[in-house]
Amino acid sequence: MPSDSDATGPPPRAEGAWRAHPNGHDRHADCPPLEAILLVGGQGTRLRPLTIGVPKPLLPTAGVPFLAHQLAKAAESGVSRIVMATSYRAEMFEAVFGDGRDFGVEIAYVHESEPLGTGGGIRNAAASLRSGPEDPVVVLNGDVLSGHSLRAQLDLHRKADAAVTLHLVEVPDPARFGCVPTELDGRVSAFLEKTPEPVSNQINAGCYVFTRRYIDAMPAGQVISVERVTFPGLIEAGETIMGYLETAYWLDVGTPEAYVRGSCDLVLGELASPAVPGERGEALLLPGAVADGSAMLSGGTAVGSGSTVGADAKVAGSVLFDGVTIGAGASVTGSVIGAGARIGPGAVLHDVVIGSGADIGGGNELRHGMRVWPGVRLDGTAIRFSSDA
Repeated sequence: MPSDSDATGPPPRAEGAWRAHPNGHDRHADCPPLEAILLVGGQGTRLRPLTIGVPKPLLPTAGVPFLAHQLAKAAESGVSRIVMATSYRAEMFEAVFGDGRDFGVEIAYVHESEPLGTGGGIRNAAASLRSGPEDPVVVLNGDVLSGHSLRAQLDLHRKADAAVTLHLVEVPDPARFGCVPTELDGRVSAFLEKTPEPVSNQINAGCYVFTRRYIDAMPAGQVISVERVTFPGLIEAGETIMGYLETAYWLDVGTPEAYVRGSCDLVLGELASPAVPGERGEALLLPGAVADGSAMLSGGTAVGSGSTVGADAKVAGSVLFDGVTIGAGASVTGSVIGAGARIGPGAVLHDVVIGSGADIGGGNELRHGMRVWPGVRLDGTAIRFSSDA
């Protein structure tokens, strides 16, 4: 297995991918200042090998780095300044997003030398906030796609004079997540860990609005979980925590399957994002990407810059990074193909992850969640799941 040294360099700077407003930071000059903390410190281990060299929030998603969609949503919702709480490969975030001007917000960067958990990361980033103790501060998780109304969540927070207001979603199987029951007025009554018999199908969706002084009250420099420590402690102390329930689009993109789905949904328009660099449809081809006229692209496939899709190839519901080559007659479904990878003629890939620079020879058949590390070479017809070689 190749080492981390096989990872590719940082993704290209996102300048020009989406420009929120021609006046940059002046976009919200006529609105009350609103700040947000964006938690982006995780290592994204469930998405390896894609995240060996690139943090999960920077992975190409519907043609732009994943965070571009969150920045677009934040700017549209009135956020004017964002503090990014970074840890893993922290320097790459500023290299991609700069000062935030192209995204309609001002961005500051804070680094955690050691991971501090959700609460510790929020508290660490708070030192760079400019808001007052009674001002609302939005907290976003860097691995969630959501179509909910942040403005409505903020409105509920202000009306309830809450310490914290959480975005909640309903899921069919809350036992996998733990649940967040609420009273009739929306006040959160408890935070319950994973249990085989959950009392509610509501779960924490990962977007919070804090009143600033409650962030400042957290102990600094300590590993803290807001879910296990901060929120239960506030409830026990009699503080008001509100739940904002909305059944809009919501997806945690922490696994390859979810990541592919999120990118495809953005391309298809299932979730609207002004950061998508093109019209919604069955496929998105970035500048310099070429598909043969006989090739079939469908299911919200995104094809990165400089990629080529050969004659009679079929690519459905997949994400191709920059510089990918798909050979003639190959079939790629529900998969992620890393930058510069080559898929040979007639290869079949179904629900797999191919690392950057890998070379998959013609006639191979890869399925069922297989992951190929960066730079690996598979000779032709080296792996098959069927006998029709």
